[in-house]
Amino acid sequence: MSTHEVFNQAPPLTGFTTADDPALLEALRRDGGGWGEEAVRALGARAGSEEVREWARQAEAYPPVLRTHDRYGHRVDEVDFHPAWHHLMTAAVESGQHAAPWIQARSGAHLVRAAKFYVWAQAEPGHGCPVSMTNAAVPALRAEPDLAAIHEPLLASPVYDPGLRPPLGKRGLIAGMSMTEKQGGSDVRANTTTAVPAGDHYVITGHKWFTSAPMSDVFLVLAQTEEGPTCFLMPRVLPDGTRNAMRLMRLKDKLGNRSNASAEIEYERAAAWRVGEPGRGVRTIVEMVNMTRLDCVIGAAAGMRAGLRQALHHTAYRRAFGAELIDQPLMRNVLADLAVESEAATVLAMRLAAALDRSEAGDAAEGALRRLALAAGKYWVCKRGSAHAAEALECLGGNGYVEESGMPRIYREAPLLSIWEGSGNVAALDVLRALRREPAALDAFEAEVALAAGADARLDAAAAGLRELLGSLGDPGRDQLVARRLAERIALVLQGALLVRHAPPAVADAFCASRLGGDWGQAFGTLPAGADLGAVLERATTKDER
Repeated sequence: MSTHEVFNQAPPLTGFTTADDPALLEALRRDGGGWGEEAVRALGARAGSEEVREWARQAEAYPPVLRTHDRYGHRVDEVDFHPAWHHLMTAAVESGQHAAPWIQARSGAHLVRAAKFYVWAQAEPGHGCPVSMTNAAVPALRAEPDLAAIHEPLLASPVYDPGLRPPLGKRGLIAGMSMTEKQGGSDVRANTTTAVPAGDHYVITGHKWFTSAPMSDVFLVLAQTEEGPTCFLMPRVLPDGTRNAMRLMRLKDKLGNRSNASAEIEYERAAAWRVGEPGRGVRTIVEMVNMTRLDCVIGAAAGMRAGLRQALHHTAYRRAFGAELIDQPLMRNVLADLAVESEAATVLAMRLAAALDRSEAGDAAEGALRRLALAAGKYWVCKRGSAHAAEALECLGGNGYVEESGMPRIYREAPLLSIWEGSGNVAALDVLRALRREPAALDAFEAEVALAAGADARLDAAAAGLRELLGSLGDPGRDQLVARRLAERIALVLQGALLVRHAPPAVADAFCASRLGGDWGQAFGTLPAGADLGAVLERATTKDER
């Protein structure tokens, strides 16, 4: 019918590349990952393809389903996934987004892996959870060299090999993590799950409240021993082919992250092998947590970039009040503000990945910087992701509120990254802990910020204000009251320093004027009148949209 003529709507957003991102590519070249740029570009083009976007839609539209028993009444505890999930997992593992960097004797391996995770997460973030945990399992597992020697090659294998079989008989492994219990949450020392010696292994009994990716091949599990919380490696299938006594009680009905299964699990004398010293399990598994926290920051940055792309695409084609939305001054300010936030998140995420490379190579200062900056970045970047997603969705108006736009998936996913591996308070307290226990972390942070000293008066003033706040610490009760403000300022000052050094002047100026100079409202779209919106948007717009 003539009344159903479609016009003034943006065309489908497909056939683009998520690697068309100057901030990302510049970070690769700058910090020793230039050798991986071609692979990152290829993966980014695939992430923006119509095929992969359809996989992403299907993986969320048809979420995993738990089967506790087979048709004959046998307990099976299996989770069925849509084939799209397995397609996404295959591509992620084959491209080395899991544990591949740990066996690559090449400078910049973790940075290249981070860049791949960033461009691929923009397609579908849910399957990034098991990919991230597999990457993070390796440094924790190295606390038990004998176990690491036989499992690490399989964890780093470029083969995705799903199915319930003995781990050492598979071509590649996926790892999970099981810490959280209903009575403790982040306070894992309050866990009640117990482990008792049984010959060359332990048997574990208890209940885990939240275990993502329950169909993983192996899990790092925390359980109480006589010595205290201890870390264990638990396989889904035992060496003799029998299924371990892990009972999947139910799958969580989550706000987002719907493509990924998360389960409550009961252990009924499940077999597991100790990792690290008895009673030091928290310290052991923190190695894994720190790796997945880095992926939280990378994932939040990826979500911002994906939301920004949707907003730029829609406003470039949608007309209102006589002009394209992207040319309307107020909308330009919103888009530019979103772009500034996105680039600040990306440059910090990639700097953290570069610090991981250097610390693994023996640079103690880089390790110290990562310790503090990761905690602050986890707090701030992940928290900003939710606000960014909401504003990007609003740029599409009612179209953005409709599932078909893809924006609701971005919006629902954003809060997870603030919660997973420690919500805001946990991250802020970790900032205090790093400052108190590791003085070298503050020294490394100040040395990093000093590289931009004198380049922008607003950055210098913000750094001075941060030093004043740091100087006021000392009372444990009061310190907690300023912990969030402290974490935020550390992240903002570091982002400002990185942008002043590496971003175009228009982006750095807009960031420093608003985030550090105080000329900023509470909502996105309040950049000061002097900001060069055109230059910021030119930087953020993909080649196909220019």
